[in-house]
Amino acid sequence: MYQINFNHPCHIHFIGIGGISMSGLAEILLEEGFSVSGSDAKKSPLTEHLEQKGAVIYYGQKAENLADRPDLVVYTSAIHPDNPEYAAMKQLAIPSLTRAELLGQMMRNYKLPVAISGTHGKTTTTSMVSEILLAADADPTLSIGGILKSIGGNVRIGHSDFFVTEACEYTNSFLSFFPKIGIILNVEEDHLDFFKDIDDIRNSFHRFASLLPSDGTLIIGDDIPHKETILEGLTCNVVTFGQTPHADYFPEGIVYDEAGCASFTLCRKGSSEKERFTLKVPGEHNVLNALAAIALSDLFSIPYETLKKALSSFSGTDRRFEYKGKVNGIVIIDDYAHHPTEVKVTLLAARKKYPDRYLVAIFKAHTKSRVKYFHKEFADALSIADKAYVMDIGEDRKETGYDDVSAYDIIKDIKNGEHLTLDEADKLTKY
Repeated sequence: MYQINFNHPCHIHFIGIGGISMSGLAEILLEEGFSVSGSDAKKSPLTEHLEQKGAVIYYGQKAENLADRPDLVVYTSAIHPDNPEYAAMKQLAIPSLTRAELLGQMMRNYKLPVAISGTHGKTTTTSMVSEILLAADADPTLSIGGILKSIGGNVRIGHSDFFVTEACEYTNSFLSFFPKIGIILNVEEDHLDFFKDIDDIRNSFHRFASLLPSDGTLIIGDDIPHKETILEGLTCNVVTFGQTPHADYFPEGIVYDEAGCASFTLCRKGSSEKERFTLKVPGEHNVLNALAAIALSDLFSIPYETLKKALSSFSGTDRRFEYKGKVNGIVIIDDYAHHPTEVKVTLLAARKKYPDRYLVAIFKAHTKSRVKYFHKEFADALSIADKAYVMDIGEDRKETGYDDVSAYDIIKDIKNGEHLTLDEADKLTKY
């Protein structure tokens, strides 16, 4: 496998450089003195930002984009062998790494790499951890799967030992990482176009946890079913968080304000000290995300006053229950939720925040495979809304074998649900 060397920067080309993760890695390498080029289907704020930083961006993926023969090509799991740049890379015998392999190698350049995983909540928890480290003046390097307002983007280049990143299980990407500290927020069925079943998924998270060294730490949700299969044989320190006193970190006295945001008392097993925290992001699920971030912060002895300040000022990342505005009295909220559990907690948070409002959900599934395996669960979640509109399924990932799957698989099981075309959605949401 090709090994990058921060002491000897080279020319790296990214196929699909405009992705949220790929663009972040490209920016870090630019700051480290590497020559960066890349391609994407169209111009975006992320590609324009990279161009301003000095990257060479090609719009349209063509074999001639590799004419100057970069030292390394990086690609994601979305790139297939028929991609013209990928084919040219193979023909020219240019060394290559997947996005996950590159990220794993970059982690090796830091003494305290932190990888935050789980079926849900990775971006929010990574953002919470980021805000805490920034408030503590820890000067971290950050790679986030969303836009964090306080840093004005999805990446920050620091000069300390801290490197914080999300860790996605899809295609076992996070098994290419080298974390010192790992977080597993939750484990549910997802990505069943790749994994065989929930046991296969648990095995993947077990292998991720096994990457942690004996002097490292795993922070894991205590409420994860069959958690012991993930923990089996680990030599690292294990810290748990959850809803009940069985966990090392758990909440008491949860109350919600008129915006649906929680306040809770932090309890720690074996300690009589209790601290009160207030969140600015809605929903009970964010209490658990905050507990994971607090448990991580305790490893570095960050003062609780710093934690409280950071968490009480964190208002979320883009497309995570993001307030977009109000038109004719109608409040518009945008959320990236793409799994039934995420749709459910988002709509429950909306119910809690706007209890007297008529709740309309407009949902677009990302992939046909997810609809195939979870159409009933999507229908149940969307039924929380007073009215649900389901759009045609997106083509975020090139899939085969799902021609018989459509949005109607969700609609037929949903209460008060209707189909919505792209043109109709555009008219309905335009403001």
